[in-house]
Amino acid sequence: MARDGRAGRRRAFIGSFTAAGGPGLVTAEVAPGGGALTLLSAVKDVPDPSYLALAPDGSTLYAVSETAEGAVAAYRVTGDRPEPAGAPVPVGGSGPTHLGLYAGHVLTANYGCGSVTAVPLRPDGSLAGAPSGRLQHTGSGPHDRRQRGPHAHQVQPDPSGRWAVSVDLGTDSVRVCTLVDGSPAVHREFALRPGSGPRHLAFHPDGGHAYVVNELTPTVTVCRWDAEGGTLRPLTEVPVLREAPAGDAYPSGIVVSPDGRFVWTATRGEDVLSVLAVEADGLRLTGTVPCGGHWPRALAEHDGFLYAANERSGDVSWFAVDPTTGIPRYDGSVRVAAASCVVFG
Repeated sequence: MARDGRAGRRRAFIGSFTAAGGPGLVTAEVAPGGGALTLLSAVKDVPDPSYLALAPDGSTLYAVSETAEGAVAAYRVTGDRPEPAGAPVPVGGSGPTHLGLYAGHVLTANYGCGSVTAVPLRPDGSLAGAPSGRLQHTGSGPHDRRQRGPHAHQVQPDPSGRWAVSVDLGTDSVRVCTLVDGSPAVHREFALRPGSGPRHLAFHPDGGHAYVVNELTPTVTVCRWDAEGGTLRPLTEVPVLREAPAGDAYPSGIVVSPDGRFVWTATRGEDVLSVLAVEADGLRLTGTVPCGGHWPRALAEHDGFLYAANERSGDVSWFAVDPTTGIPRYDGSVRVAAASCVVFG
C-alpha cells in the first residue's frame, strides 16, 4: 500500500474517464483498520487515465491515457497529490486500456489497434522517452462486431517476472512475450475458445494456475501456467452467473484472493460480483452479490476488502469479505464520476 511517510496514511489511487465527467486521477485515504475510502485530491492534466499501475516501491504511479492518440504518464505519489514526473509519452497505439511494469519498462495494451507498446524507464522510475518497441497483434474471432481484428486488453508480468502476458479480446488468445532489444516479442501464443473474448487474466498464488475472465461470454477459463517454459494450457471454462443473462453480460474484472481459496469477478450487464471457490484444476461458482452501483468496470482486493469501480453510477464501492465463504458484504462507497479502476500498493 502506498503510504504518506509524513502522516503514516495508507493511500489508494482511482482512475476515471475525464471525457465522461470524471475527475481524472484521484488519491484516496484508506481508513485505518478498515476499507473505507476518503478522497484527498484529483489531478486532471491527462485525459482519460483509465488504468493505473504502482511501482513496487510505491513512489511512482503510471497511468494510460485511453484516447485515440494514446499515451502513458508517470506521477510521483509521495504526498497526497500526484505530481507529474515528466511529460506523457505517446505509445503509438490507439485506446491503451491497461499497463504493467516489466523488465525496466512500462508496457501498454492498446485496445483500439491491438498492440503492445514498451516504454523504457529511468532508474528513478520516470519515463525515459519514446517507446523502445511495439508488438502488433494479428488475427480475428467469430464475433462480427467485436472481433474483426485484434484488441489487446491487458498486459502484465507473470509472477516469476520472466514473461509478459498479453490478453487479446479480438483474437481469443493470450500471448506470452519477452523483450528483445526493448521491443515486445512473442514467445508463444495460446488459443482460447473461439468467441469467448478474453479480457483479463489473474494468476493464482501457487504460480501454477491462471484464470481468464471472458467478456463476450460470462465465463472464466481455468488454465495451467508453467513459468519455466512460458506455457499456458486451458483446462476448463466455468460460468460466472447462475442463469443466462437477459442481455449482454460483459464481465470485466477478476481477482484471486491472497490465500488462493477464491476467485472474484465483476459483470457489468448484471451489476454483480461473483464468488468462485478454487478447486483442483477448476472453479465452482458459489454465489453472486450486487456490486453496489452500476457497470463495475474493474475489481481490486486489499487487506480483506473488495473494491468495485462502478463506471456508470460514478462511485467506488467496498465490501468486507467473509474469510470462510469468500462472500463480499457491502460496506460503503465514495463518489467518483466515471470511475474506471482502483489500485493499491
